[in-house]
Amino acid sequence: NRSAYICLVHYGNGEKNYILHPRGVVIGDTITSGPRAPISMGNAPPLTGVPLGTAIHNIEITLGKGGQLARAAGAVAELIAKEGQSTTLRLPSGEVRLISENCSATIGQVGNVSVNNRAFGKAGSKRWLGKRPRVRGVVMNPVDHPHGGGEGRTPIGRKKPVTP
Repeated sequence: NRSAYICLVHYGNGEKNYILHPRGVVIGDTITSGPRAPISMGNAPPLTGVPLGTAIHNIEITLGKGGQLARAAGAVAELIAKEGQSTTLRLPSGEVRLISENCSATIGQVGNVSVNNRAFGKAGSKRWLGKRPRVRGVVMNPVDHPHGGGEGRTPIGRKKPVTP
């Protein structure tokens, strides 16, 4: 199950491949990869030639293994520093990570940014995705939650709400 869209890419030699759809890339655009790829949306150059502050996704961890980081819909990492043979990236999770400058990454953000704006309509739609119901503490009994209990709709009964 993938949250990002994918693109079918036709190469000059007749070969076809699927890639993650970069935001802003449309049918008919030319995208390139490799050391001579220009720094433009959808291209995949090595991190050596990518300027600081550039938004990137589908980042290799090990050279030649393929992209492994920042691949979910709307994901984007930022190149924040270059030191010797390594580059420092800020990942979507907030983690700062060192990666070899020879590894490649795709320029731009992964497409389908609005994946989380879907209206599910009913509880069952969430259940189909494996999500269980979340019961509010205020409707529980006092034995089950600090917010529980009371007669009718009562306030929490503490200075601040509690997360158990």
